[in-house]
Amino acid sequence: MAAQPKEIVEKMLATLGFPATVEELQVAGDLMLDIKTEEAGRLIGRQGQTLADLQYLVNRILFQQDQTSPKVMLDVGGYRSQARDALIKKAKETADKVRRWGDALELEPLNAFDRRIVHQALRDDPDVESYSVEVDGTDKKALILRPKPRSI
Repeated sequence: MAAQPKEIVEKMLATLGFPATVEELQVAGDLMLDIKTEEAGRLIGRQGQTLADLQYLVNRILFQQDQTSPKVMLDVGGYRSQARDALIKKAKETADKVRRWGDALELEPLNAFDRRIVHQALRDDPDVESYSVEVDGTDKKALILRPKPRSI
């Protein structure tokens, strides 16, 4: 039987020396594991990179045990929730500028997780579309927001 995501995270954190508790939450139909620890900053890392790396490792372990296992999101002290809200706000503000000016605008390079958040936030916008473009020298892609072509 495959291990449960919560147990995997708890074991990894204990092995790494992070005293923490892990709570399972359902967010938009996905499993999120919220980690409570006194060392949140160390676990989040610069711009959330350590948290993203930990999430990647957890999902690789789950996939190795069961290829049908759904992806798990990790959060520490609400960091991802706050970052997600700020990203959605920025995307919507940029979409408003695209609507107002009629020009395409570019958001800074983002990882796949963050690009997905922006695409989903703007998916139902009738006037603005988003697409990703390669950025040389990085594994991140920039997002371009532009007015949707009008059908006649």
